[in-house]
Amino acid sequence: MVIHKPAGLLSVPGKGEALQDSVLTRLLAIEPKTLLIHRLDRDTSGILVFGLSRLGQNRISRQFQERHTEKTYQALVAGSLSGKGTIDIPVVYDPARPPLHIVDPQHSKPALTHWQALEQFELAGQVVTRVKLTPITGRSHQLRVHMQYLGHPIVGDTLYATEQQQQLTDRLCLHAQQLSFHHPKTDELLNFECAVPF
Repeated sequence: MVIHKPAGLLSVPGKGEALQDSVLTRLLAIEPKTLLIHRLDRDTSGILVFGLSRLGQNRISRQFQERHTEKTYQALVAGSLSGKGTIDIPVVYDPARPPLHIVDPQHSKPALTHWQALEQFELAGQVVTRVKLTPITGRSHQLRVHMQYLGHPIVGDTLYATEQQQQLTDRLCLHAQQLSFHHPKTDELLNFECAVPF
């Protein structure tokens, strides 16, 4: 099952009664066989895939783990950015400031993101750049931390952008635009795209 997750909705339930509403709980109410494969941050929108059998869940999960899927995101970032590049620096959880993550060059697990600037324009009087982001690894908050590390936080990011950058929009401008993987039974290459809402 492939869906378009809206911004502001958890992928899976959180801790406590107030955080039980999620994509997974809503899908289970419709289709009890729904099984989690991967997730997006609450404030990120875009493509999510769920399994409908243990076989499907296991085979697609393995494709994510072995980096046989292709994922692209679009984001609006603060400031003027041009060209393209790669960010190759580990991202780890910061236990002193939950739920924040930070870059840590000494950490053993890599975090790798390719980026490409697509266009620049003004948003609420500030220059922003639309970028295509291709995560090669899938660390928590990877794209958000990597863009902050580059000096261009994602617009609307309440964790990693400045207050002024947060107020340019009413949402985190990060969207999972494209995902491809092989069908768990037929091995056919499937590609899904989801229009960018900003």
